[in-house]
Amino acid sequence: MGLSVGIVGLPNVGKSTLFNALSSAKAEAANYPFCTIEPNVGVVSVADARLRALDSVVHADRIVPATIDFVDIAGLVRGAHKGEGLGNQFLAHIREVDAVAQVARCFEDANVVHVENRVDPVGDIATVTTELCLKDLETVSKRGDRGRKLLKTGSALEKLAVEICDALAKHLDAGKPARTFRLPDHADAPGIVREMQLLTDKPTFYIANVDERSLARLNENPHVQALLKQAAMEGATVVPICAALEAQIAELDPADRPEFLASAGLKEPGLNAVARTAYELLGLITFFTAGKQEVRAWTVKKGAKAPQAAGVIHTDFEKGFIKAEVIWWEDFVKLGGEAKARETGKLGIEGKEYVVRDGDVMHFRFNV
Repeated sequence: MGLSVGIVGLPNVGKSTLFNALSSAKAEAANYPFCTIEPNVGVVSVADARLRALDSVVHADRIVPATIDFVDIAGLVRGAHKGEGLGNQFLAHIREVDAVAQVARCFEDANVVHVENRVDPVGDIATVTTELCLKDLETVSKRGDRGRKLLKTGSALEKLAVEICDALAKHLDAGKPARTFRLPDHADAPGIVREMQLLTDKPTFYIANVDERSLARLNENPHVQALLKQAAMEGATVVPICAALEAQIAELDPADRPEFLASAGLKEPGLNAVARTAYELLGLITFFTAGKQEVRAWTVKKGAKAPQAAGVIHTDFEKGFIKAEVIWWEDFVKLGGEAKARETGKLGIEGKEYVVRDGDVMHFRFNV
């Protein structure tokens, strides 16, 4: 689907180290600000145990997981909305992504400099959020001014736009992101805000970059606890990981990873949780196709109907959609495949109004 998540934060909080672990691309990681100038893009697999379960039935030639694009965006600094520290480039890159993962440093290390000479994850988040809010304030103010000029035409839509912009400007000026702004109960209100493409309106979650010792003792890390408290007030998710450890895991041969994870007291790489959180935040679900050639996870928006799901595979499938044969993945595995599912009535024949469930195994009939 081409959906992307921007990795954002102040310089030297671990963004590029995290990105290097997330993807096979290798962004430069260095102990000084602005080592990342152009955004690096990495395609990251979404770990899903259901793929292996389905493959245990069909023994496919290959397994293809769902993916998300992660974009490593250079570090923001105070004054970015005015262009400080290459701010204009950075803000433009944020505007292009669908969701944001803000990385906050939650570890002490005298050997790693901090752009503001302190370790304060809540303060880091506030600095980044303030810069994004100030940039959005410019956008909202311009839209409000344009609306006021058009009020003489008597447009009810422009009157609503001015009211929203004036209230939203106060909200942003208080350092509150647009995503927490309560829209008036009007059918056109969401569209007015959406057309402004506000930076702080993007879905956001936080990554707490901790030291290895803290992974098993998160309740003893005051920086993590402070970030969790802040996120709870916003209704946001926090994913704690040790970016340095994740980078080591990513360098290992896959066969050696389980032993290394066990030695670190982990059941899976923390990056799996990062990818899953991003996937859920974007409102995505997975359906599967399963056959001898491949077992594949496909991505659709929650609420998508069967023809839309067919279109993800090929546009012709959606254009000529006739029906979908659907089996719940657990039934597919338990019954040993399609034949037994059909025989026992666990295979459903669904039409154009069928809403796809996360976990459906689907086969489409079409005619073009």
